[in-house]
Amino acid sequence: MELVDYVNTFIVIADDCPVAEGTAPPVKGDNPSIAARAYEMIARHPYSYTSGDVIFGVFADRRDIPADERSRARAEFYSRGQACLRASDLGRRYGWGIHADAQGRLALYGAETPEYATFAAGRRHDDAGRPVTVRKAMRRSRR
Repeated sequence: MELVDYVNTFIVIADDCPVAEGTAPPVKGDNPSIAARAYEMIARHPYSYTSGDVIFGVFADRRDIPADERSRARAEFYSRGQACLRASDLGRRYGWGIHADAQGRLALYGAETPEYATFAAGRRHDDAGRPVTVRKAMRRSRR
């Protein structure tokens, strides 16, 4: 696991998030934003990727790193510090809570959903409300 991975954790939207429900990041042109790429990875394949997979996958796709070079590129990428998903616009701007399960695999929950409310209260919605760590997405602006 890379240092950006979370386990049994829910990232709630930032205090200054401008929306109150999960909204897909817009895709403009041929080069989707980082948030749009991360959204697509997680939304299309819930509980399939870890934070490290998503962060590096977006980086590699944006730079067109060939599949046969990705293992080496990933090791090099994570040899330096990287921002975690708390800094992602998914929770800062687009209203998505991000759940990492016991294996660190991710799923998105819109801020308007009952599952989001349960996770945000520090409980898992799928197995008798066992505890989950809650972290806030980083604010968009300084106070």
